Amino acid sequence: MAAPTRSSDGPDPGLHTLRPPHTLAPDIQAGSTMKLFDLTGKVAVVTGGNGGIGLGMAEGMASCGASIVISGRNAEKASTALDVLRGHGVPAVFIAADVTKKAECVALIAGAESQFGRVDILVNNAGTAIRKMPQDYTEEEWHQVMDTNLTSAFLCSQAAYHAMVKVGGGKMINIGSMMSLFGAPYATPYASSKGGIVQMTRAMATAWAKENIQVNAVLPGWIDTDLTKRARQQVPGLHESVEKRTPTARWGVPHDMAGIAAFLASPASDFVTGTAIPVDGGFSIGM
Repeated sequence: MAAPTRSSDGPDPGLHTLRPPHTLAPDIQAGSTMKLFDLTGKVAVVTGGNGGIGLGMAEGMASCGASIVISGRNAEKASTALDVLRGHGVPAVFIAADVTKKAECVALIAGAESQFGRVDILVNNAGTAIRKMPQDYTEEEWHQVMDTNLTSAFLCSQAAYHAMVKVGGGKMINIGSMMSLFGAPYATPYASSKGGIVQMTRAMATAWAKENIQVNAVLPGWIDTDLTKRARQQVPGLHESVEKRTPTARWGVPHDMAGIAAFLASPASDFVTGTAIPVDGGFSIGM
C-alpha cells in the first residue's frame, strides 16, 4: 500500500497530538505528584481472596493503598486474611458469596459499594480443580469446575461493569493458569475453563474499552497453595518436574502475585487491555 502523502506547507494536522518516542506524558514527568501505582481511594473486590493467589494479589493492591473486599465461603479462613490485609494500613472486609450464582455476585458488588461507596477493581480468582482422566468425569463434576472457574468470572464481571461505569472506569483481572496454554491428561474441565478465561478476557476488553475499563488475565505458574498441594499428592513427580522445567528452579509463592496485581490495578496499566500475562518463573518458556 502506498504511503500517505501530505502538503509541504506544514505538519499533518492529523498527527499534531503525537509525542516523540521516549517522551513522558505531562502527568508523569519527573517531579509530578502522580504516582503510577497509587491506589489510594480505590476499592478492590477479590473473589477467593481469603488465601493463596487471591490473598497474594489482594496484598499487592493493599500495599498500594486500595481498600479490599475479599469474598469466599469460609468466614473463619477470611478472618486471618483480613488481619494480614489490615496490617497494610487499609480497610478490609469479608463478604460471603457463592459466586457461581448470579444473585450472589450482584449482592457482592452491591455490598462492596455499600461498604465503600464504589468499586474500581475486580479480581476474578475463585477456582477449583478435580483431577481425573477425561472419560471418568461425571457431568456434575464438569459443571462444578466450569461454573466455579469460568461462569463465576463472567457473572462477577457483569455485576462489576455497572459499578465501574458509575465511577468512570475500572480494572478487571481474571485468573487463568498454565492450563490456559497447555493441556494435561488429568485436567480437561480445568484446562477448558482456564482457556475460556483468556478468550473471555479478550472479548470483554474489546467490549468495554470505550467505558475506560481495562480487562486483563494473569496466568500463574505453579504456585504453592492448598490447591497445588493436593495436585502434588495426586500427581506423582509433579514437584520435581516443575522445578526442573522452571528456569528459576522453584515453585512460586502467593506473594509472587502481588506485583502483577498492583500493576494491572493501577494507572500504570491504563493502556494495557486484553492481555494474558504469565507469572510463572519462566515455566511457559522452558523445555
